[in-house]
Amino acid sequence: MVDRAFGDFELAALYDRLNPWGPDDDFYLELVLAAGSVLDVGCGTGRLLRGARDAGHRGRLTGLDPAAAMLVQARRAEPDVEWVLGDLLSHTWDGTFDLVVMTGHAFQELLGDEQVRGLLRGVRRALADGGRFVFETRNPAARAWERWTPDRVYEFTGDDGPVRVWHDADPAPTGDRVTFTETYAGARWPRPRVCRSTLRFLGPTALDGFLGEAGLAVAERYGDWGRGPVTPASPEIITVAAPRA
Repeated sequence: MVDRAFGDFELAALYDRLNPWGPDDDFYLELVLAAGSVLDVGCGTGRLLRGARDAGHRGRLTGLDPAAAMLVQARRAEPDVEWVLGDLLSHTWDGTFDLVVMTGHAFQELLGDEQVRGLLRGVRRALADGGRFVFETRNPAARAWERWTPDRVYEFTGDDGPVRVWHDADPAPTGDRVTFTETYAGARWPRPRVCRSTLRFLGPTALDGFLGEAGLAVAERYGDWGRGPVTPASPEIITVAAPRA
């Protein structure tokens, strides 16, 4: 299933304005530019790979996403990238990529254990010898969802004027899952559009267990985009994984 925020063509067209380029993009762009061939899993609007092309990357860049609405934005903006509709269960690559990335907390959309295992098996298969898989999740110890409240309103300018967006998270997680709503309001809609989503917050121990099952091991791990260590207060768990010998 694709969340409405990603599958709705109008909302997909607003994604990059709501989520402007930031330190996370800089972190990943540096890695992409150093790799000869790159697979971006859950590439969304393709901003990262588009940025790599603009910065001079001339190797193979492939973006994979299950949301057609997001890939429409990607293809319009940069036709010189291979954009693929689907996921790593419907598409397989054997030892093809020097780098596989999963950005924008897309890993947290995988709610079931078998979804996580299937994704990681596909990543391991796609990696070339010496390849790396880099992804991030929000650190559950930092409890970011407690700050997803309706009083924190984000406003940006869309084609039809100001758009206001706010979040409202359920107060208590269900195990390692947090459900929340994302509401969009603006002149283009007669009433606000509400998207309901659930994310999974896995800690380092659980992540390492899934990686190990797939034949991957942690090579580096950071707690923020400045490559600081993971602590209980760190906002992120950024993992660089490599195939086990």
